[in-house]
Amino acid sequence: MIRALLAVCLLIQSIDPPSSERSSWQDVDRVMGQAGKDQPGGVHRFAWPRTDLAVQIDGVAIEPELALGSWGAFQRMGAEAEVMGDLVLTGTEAGPVMAALADGGFEILAIHNHLINETPRLIYVHYDGRGDAAKLARALKAALGRSATPLAPPAGSLPRKPSAEQEKTLSILSEAVGRKGTMAGRVLQLSIPRVETIRDAGMDVPPAMGMAIAVNFQAAGSRVATTGDFVLLADEVNPVIRELASHGIAATALHSHMLREIPRLFFLHFWAVDAPEKIGAGIRAALAKVATK
Repeated sequence: MIRALLAVCLLIQSIDPPSSERSSWQDVDRVMGQAGKDQPGGVHRFAWPRTDLAVQIDGVAIEPELALGSWGAFQRMGAEAEVMGDLVLTGTEAGPVMAALADGGFEILAIHNHLINETPRLIYVHYDGRGDAAKLARALKAALGRSATPLAPPAGSLPRKPSAEQEKTLSILSEAVGRKGTMAGRVLQLSIPRVETIRDAGMDVPPAMGMAIAVNFQAAGSRVATTGDFVLLADEVNPVIRELASHGIAATALHSHMLREIPRLFFLHFWAVDAPEKIGAGIRAALAKVATK
């Protein structure tokens, strides 16, 4: 199953978007020095995994795609653009990066943890900017330059692929969850949109702008590590926390990622390392408590 998912991902990545879509973001791509990926809802998204960091939790070495993914997503707002995202930073990087974002006219939406007991300690900064797309890209790149975030993979580096043993573990997990995901390196990722349309300042905020439930899985020997965030309405928060806890999955953070969204949303982060069947059953049961598509 995992090999099939990898093949599908490679096929999708090999298909060029229409020329009109490429040209609409070419100024942003030029500024960022890389091509972003077009997502549903007219979103143009960049990913900057913190491959420079060696992060561990309870002896598990964290893959960048599991929990160390900085990103920025652009969408059109009439003649202007909006960019939203989340930056994974060390303590010494957070201050300079936020100062650069403020200088560029960005709003800071949230500053918080996503994990517990990670080494080194990480800070996650959520941001939002609106205006000319190329100007936003220049300001965002300047802010990223205040950190050690790699803006592109090292020259000559090859994509990380799961071993046969890891594929088997993730296949068991995928069957237990009952949902198909996509592979990012050695990490299996689920992206699950809510049923509601999320709006902010009169604009729709598509799932690709960070409004989808994100659940990631990494094989850790014969076990699976999982983390991510549930995007929840107020009345869903504690039912999901209780369901996760009943399956040995710990809630690690509960907070907002935005300031003015409608409906009001809460983001619940979690962590566990356990047998793939148990992890899969726990995530499946928690998702059943949420209004998802």
